[in-house]
Amino acid sequence: MRVRLAPSPTGTLHIGTARTAVFNWLFARRQGGQFLLRIEDTDKERSKPEYTANILEGLQWLGLNWDADPVIQSERIAEHRAAIQQLLDSGRAYRCYASEAELTEMRERQAAENRAPRYDNRHRDLTAEQEQAYIAEGREATIRFRINDDAVITWSDLVRGEMRWAGSDLGGDMVIARRAPADQIGDPLYNLVVVVDDAAMAISHVIRGEDHIANTAKQLLLYEALGAAAPVFAHTPLILNKEGRKLSKRDGVTSVNDFRAQGYTAEALANYMTLLGWSPPEGMDERFSLAEAASVFDFDRVNKAGARFDWDKLNWLNSQVLHERSPEQLLAELQPLWAVQGWDPATGPSGVSAATPTNWALELCALLGPSLTTLADGIEQARPFFERPELNEAALQQLASEGARPALAALLERLPEGALTAEAAQGLLGEAVAAAGVKKGVLMKSLRAALLGSLQGPDLLTTWLLLQPSGEARARISRSL
Repeated sequence: MRVRLAPSPTGTLHIGTARTAVFNWLFARRQGGQFLLRIEDTDKERSKPEYTANILEGLQWLGLNWDADPVIQSERIAEHRAAIQQLLDSGRAYRCYASEAELTEMRERQAAENRAPRYDNRHRDLTAEQEQAYIAEGREATIRFRINDDAVITWSDLVRGEMRWAGSDLGGDMVIARRAPADQIGDPLYNLVVVVDDAAMAISHVIRGEDHIANTAKQLLLYEALGAAAPVFAHTPLILNKEGRKLSKRDGVTSVNDFRAQGYTAEALANYMTLLGWSPPEGMDERFSLAEAASVFDFDRVNKAGARFDWDKLNWLNSQVLHERSPEQLLAELQPLWAVQGWDPATGPSGVSAATPTNWALELCALLGPSLTTLADGIEQARPFFERPELNEAALQQLASEGARPALAALLERLPEGALTAEAAQGLLGEAVAAAGVKKGVLMKSLRAALLGSLQGPDLLTTWLLLQPSGEARARISRSL
């Protein structure tokens, strides 16, 4: 059992392509088969090596390992042209000399008559004399594959069941090679090269989006004409936006790169993409690893209807992954993001050297971890620990409230240099409250305002202990006073 992902390197790895990769990978692993890659780079103008690198890196990041070196489609042009020559020799294909102007006039006439656009097969049965006349005019020829209108194409789709297409619905004879001089074969086109390459790679199952269904009908005719065995097909539902339209760049984030930059983890994104069109078996939680999904994946549970993208579900999955990260794992993922901000845990808060920078950073990660939805949240939530924050309006009001100044002054008077234990800090709070004659809540809210510049934030005692060793806690309390 061999499946393939065949992306075109004309852009970065799209979420739709990545979801197709996930389904292919899960099916291959469940069946004990092979997951292969083919880079379809025959669009010479738009294909770029950096896009190929991005696609491969994105698949690796998601954990979708492949089982052989990728096939590079542009390196197989000779095989594609040989297949076209085979079709010409057998009479299943022919040279079409219709000019672009003639084809445009044909399409405009069809539109004016409210007819669907289709090629009228005008050059299907040219005589040798007619061909020579067109060649003498200097016309170049496309190569078209004959599609009989009375043909009926059927296949059993793993997602959609029995499928049936009429040849008359396929738009007339299909172009399989671009224009070229009459003695040459021009650049082979998508439907032809896909069939030739899938046959050469012995692909047993083609798993792709439902937008390829019409192509499948055409490709099955090509398999038959070339004498090649056709694979089994599975057409998966499209990914839709909240309005029910196909997810596009207008919806913002569409590439795996974008999700990664926003702080989503590979585990959560792969998990969520699996749920975009597939339902786990009864009793299985919606949160799972790729390996767990592979152990139960089949197409009986893939939906026919489009899958609507749900940001809330993705955010929930990502938060669950991050909440289970160890401080060490979080530090490894957050430290590069902090470095972009110019923050170094080795120097601790506000650039003051920390006594034990590794432990300090791990304690900070342990503090932030339970409140993270994405890794990007770890930038803003860590900011007050690296940069002295401004005091917002709520903090200023708290610091101006009755009892705030004497409470903070009493705490500052008793504040030692260097690190504190949680027990010692609690003792200092009790002493300061007694000395100032205020309720403990007044001191706690005022201390939060002084340290974080806000009345919102993570656990106050841990925050204080993290800011204390460098002298930053003292500096912020002094500033507030």
